[in-house]
Amino acid sequence: MFKSLKLTCDEATAICDKNQYGAASIKELVKLNIHFIRCRICILYTKQNIRLSNFYKGYSKSCKDIKHCLSVEEKEALKRALEENK
Repeated sequence: MFKSLKLTCDEATAICDKNQYGAASIKELVKLNIHFIRCRICILYTKQNIRLSNFYKGYSKSCKDIKHCLSVEEKEALKRALEENK
């Protein structure tokens, strides 16, 4: 019975990643928490993964506010450069 609850670290990290996007099942979360009892490295991975995800979410929100467009002059310069390389 308990063999079915054991996870490798690779499986634990995969479940951790799925959990961040709300795709992990209850059974997987139970297995993950049991794995955390004996594996401190996976706990550290989970904490770092959450921290990085939160950082990039915050960065992507501020990045969406910035318009990434070429000016008219830059467009013309790009057209000339492309025509010269033909």
